[in-house]
Amino acid sequence: MCVGAVGVTQPADKAYVWDLPVRLFHWLLVVCVIAAFITAKVGGNAMVWHGRLGLVILGLLVFRIVWGFAGSTYARFLQFVRGPAAIRAYLQGQWQGQGHNPLGALSVLALLGTLTLQAATGLFANDDIAYSGYLAALIDSDCSSDITGIHHLLEKILMLLVVAHIGAIVFYARVKKQNLVKPMINGWADGKPCESAKGGKPTAFVLAVLIAVATVWAASGAILPPPPAPPASVAPAF
Repeated sequence: MCVGAVGVTQPADKAYVWDLPVRLFHWLLVVCVIAAFITAKVGGNAMVWHGRLGLVILGLLVFRIVWGFAGSTYARFLQFVRGPAAIRAYLQGQWQGQGHNPLGALSVLALLGTLTLQAATGLFANDDIAYSGYLAALIDSDCSSDITGIHHLLEKILMLLVVAHIGAIVFYARVKKQNLVKPMINGWADGKPCESAKGGKPTAFVLAVLIAVATVWAASGAILPPPPAPPASVAPAF
């Protein structure tokens, strides 16, 4: 037995890999991305919720980026983002470790990067009818239309990445007999308990949340000056 990073006695064949903030981020992001996709396809009044979901997704992504530097061991980019040598070793079956493997890390970076660009372009996009992104007033209509095209292209790229991500999960479950979903639910994975995650203090969590909230506040258009008041109507003189 070994006392792990979470401060509890752990079984000899388990390691605490995914901390609670990472797990909450993961599943909230899944729900929000699905809801954003549905509201985009419904259109109309649902676009208001699409925009709100975009803000939530942006906040989650900013939180995850900060947590990637201040979070616990396996949440940190420096731990799972590896070079070509590590990827080659993994492909040759020579890599052993917890958390994201070197090849899976590329998938994570691609998803985070694409989603961030998707959320950012959505702030300036429009639906050619009545909805405009929260910051669309900062640019002209032609630029907004160009960004809207990029936003739609990123949607297709994102769908391909999601399919690849799900395919990898199925491959690991069927071929390698390794369940990648369960650890993302309860945080525990097979391994030595002394490999458990360390770090991710409450102060770091609060800091990440505050930065995410501030980003959402700014992205919501709160930084924009109020629109000019409509001209006062002049009553006709009789």
